[in-house]
Amino acid sequence: MARPIWTGSLTFGLVAVPVGMYSATHDHEVSFHQFEKGTGDRIRYKRVNERTGKEVEYDDIVKGTDVGGGKYVLLDQEELDSVAPGRSRSLEIHQFAELDEIDPVFFQKTYFLEPGSDETVKTYALLRDAMADANKAAIGTLVMRGKEYLTAIRPDGDILVLHTMYFADEVRDARKELDRQPGRSKAKPAELSMAAQLIDSMSGPWKPKDYRDTYTDRVTKLIDAKKKGKEITEAEAAPEPTNVTDLFEVLRRSVEAAQKTKKAAKKTAPKKAAPKQTAAKKTAAKKAAARKKAS
Repeated sequence: MARPIWTGSLTFGLVAVPVGMYSATHDHEVSFHQFEKGTGDRIRYKRVNERTGKEVEYDDIVKGTDVGGGKYVLLDQEELDSVAPGRSRSLEIHQFAELDEIDPVFFQKTYFLEPGSDETVKTYALLRDAMADANKAAIGTLVMRGKEYLTAIRPDGDILVLHTMYFADEVRDARKELDRQPGRSKAKPAELSMAAQLIDSMSGPWKPKDYRDTYTDRVTKLIDAKKKGKEITEAEAAPEPTNVTDLFEVLRRSVEAAQKTKKAAKKTAPKKAAPKQTAAKKTAAKKAAARKKAS
């Protein structure tokens, strides 16, 4: 079993619910080391003084931030620790908000919350059910590893799920970041209608298992092929951007292709087996057949 990365109490009003926090996700990327080409020798990095070229011990390193004009303010670890939030055992809920109001851009990482003891399961479940009925998320703050986090807690089936979130000043404004912003669409009604048909023909239930990290799969196969001394084949080139001189025709062909794909998927889908008769039903059927013969 996994160990909680944080334990404490979820507090709202005068109620405190002990909880443990577990990571809900993990990365599956292939881990690489660096080597010198042609030698197989590992690459190592050293902390070196830029001016003298000498290696510096880790304990002799302080942090600094650029304050403009080529000047830096230097801070050692003790100074940083003096203003860092202390280790907190409280996950404090400040308000409840409509879950649909939270823009997904604010979400960082996801965690599972587990009741801290058998005695507090009822209180945990009460909060979960009340939030589910109200379609609300609990907005709170948490101190972990010397850092303060903004969090959103929501019900997910039988458990509560916690998302760490970015603070407002950490989320960029698209209007300031993007040079090209289309504004109101200038598409023709026929093009919009065809685009709607394409969306409809490509729509379906969300099934996470239908999607895989194909790049990581290809990297794994590449490593396996090189390990076995096999010839390496190049991946297909990425598709070229769509020429918008006749957008309607491109959309029409896309709709046809999507509909064909959908029909092919339905044909290849395994058919559901007819429900098997239970022993009781088989016996009843035999008796009915016997009565018909007797009559």
